[in-house]
Amino acid sequence: MGVTNDIIYVGVNDHKIDLFEGQYDVPNGMAYNSYVILDEKIAVMDTVDRNFTHEWLDNLEKALGERKPDYLVVQHMEPDHSANIMNFVKAYPDAKIVSSSKAFVMMNQFFGTDFADRQVVVAEGDTLDLGKHKLNFVAAPMVHWPEVIMTYDSADKVLFSADAFGKFGALDVEEDWACEARRYYIGIVGKYGVQVQNVLKKAAALDIQTICPLHGPVLTENLGYYLGLYQIWSTYQPETEGIMIAYTSVYGNTKKAVEKLADLLKSKGCSKVVVNDLARCDMAEAVEDAFRYGKIILATTTYNTDIFPFMREFIDHLTERNFSNKKIGLIENGTWAPLAAKVMKGKLEGCKNLTFADNVVHIKSALNEESTAQLEALAEEFCGEYQARKAETADKNDLRALFSIGYGLYVVTSSDGKKDNGCIVNTVTQVTSSPNRVAVTINKDNYTHHVVQQTGIMNVNCLSVEAPFSVFEKYGFQSGRNADKLADVEELRSDNGLRFLPQYINAFFSLKVENYVDLGTHGMFICSITESRVITKAETMTYTYYQKNVKPKPETEGKKGFVCKVCGYVYEGDELPDDIVCPLCKHGAADFEPIG
Repeated sequence: MGVTNDIIYVGVNDHKIDLFEGQYDVPNGMAYNSYVILDEKIAVMDTVDRNFTHEWLDNLEKALGERKPDYLVVQHMEPDHSANIMNFVKAYPDAKIVSSSKAFVMMNQFFGTDFADRQVVVAEGDTLDLGKHKLNFVAAPMVHWPEVIMTYDSADKVLFSADAFGKFGALDVEEDWACEARRYYIGIVGKYGVQVQNVLKKAAALDIQTICPLHGPVLTENLGYYLGLYQIWSTYQPETEGIMIAYTSVYGNTKKAVEKLADLLKSKGCSKVVVNDLARCDMAEAVEDAFRYGKIILATTTYNTDIFPFMREFIDHLTERNFSNKKIGLIENGTWAPLAAKVMKGKLEGCKNLTFADNVVHIKSALNEESTAQLEALAEEFCGEYQARKAETADKNDLRALFSIGYGLYVVTSSDGKKDNGCIVNTVTQVTSSPNRVAVTINKDNYTHHVVQQTGIMNVNCLSVEAPFSVFEKYGFQSGRNADKLADVEELRSDNGLRFLPQYINAFFSLKVENYVDLGTHGMFICSITESRVITKAETMTYTYYQKNVKPKPETEGKKGFVCKVCGYVYEGDELPDDIVCPLCKHGAADFEPIG
């Protein structure tokens, strides 16, 4: 299979495997990917699992024709990719092995030799010249082993990404990429979000047109989709709107409570409720769901003064993978001395940015009037924002929305009649209460200023502390004149016809411009309120919170050069080019400052 004119796929499919890494069910098998780059010199990218030695060598021989490889590039030392290094050496004794220093240490552990006579040790920034193709090596430690390197071919603009962007499933089976890639990522790479973020920052500076992973299909189209999912997964942000319930039940009474709760959640506006019986479902699927959805409800019984074993195992899977940024509800059942809610909360206390529901459901053996009322209260707490989003159930005169105004960060949404738009602002103020007036100040250079001047209406979305940096990238680092910022955002509209954000806000209000004040570089819109809704009780995002907790910290240690004040991108060099454009936020030289 040709990846490009010079890059040939020589991997294999495995339909004999039942459990990948001894624990993950893979009904559609696995692919072990390997590639050949044909040039003046030839490089082979990784080997395959030991059960496919001859098939792989046959594929390799067919791709090479009468030629011999010059290099074997070993990006990752897990045996499903490295098992045939020794067989490759026997077949091609003149070839050199290219890898990281840590990988050669591991080769000695696996094979009893570090191949000292044919080593080519590479590290971050090193290159290998094949002729037309120049291989640039990118260190990717702990994605997901410490020795990992990735390789960028600048000629064909191909990133050989090691295990990143891989998935379960053989290549001769048609299936949705995201489902099995998500389960693969959460299970295998999920703990290492910080390290994945570091690699994504490096990737952002490369012109990538093709991604060649060690598992799963070669990715050639809509790469932004795959990179976007990795951004969500590696920052532990909710991917899909909905509520996931994980439960265990001994005699069926906890199950009945969960089924009743699921019905309540649906009736109160939650369109997606996922229920997992931890004793019977695929545990990896349940863990995947817990990371996918932003709201999780755990229901179990007290068992041996602890919690039921499957729930304990489930929570262990979450905590060891840096479970964070979720709203958690708890349901416990116990005939005497119930402890399950306390134990579950205790096991999760080390996780970051978890918000526990005010309402806890306490079942004593079976549901009764009291615990049923607690279920109702829990459902109401979890679904309040869904009801506030819908026109037919929202309180459209909830002036508590004004309490969400602070010296914070907001997204102002507007429309020019052809396209919806959103813009980050940090100057929104309630100036009077009788009548209610709100002042919004917007830079005249922003397209939103022009649109609001033309239309006289806007929505102010009050960002909550749950908003990730990607929100600021979307609405702050590009112009609405050139980009459709809301193209991939769920469409929700207020009574004035404008969009409001479905996530990461605690309130919004619709404004009608009554007066305008020209402030030179900015314009101040004095507005009346036509609609106001409280969406959640989450804390408002302040500018201070954004600077301390959301904006990425630039990695400047040991570096000499300049750093972008907007997004933290580091340009290494003695002089900053006058025409530099930040590859991340697209700001120019004026927004860079010297390191140190």
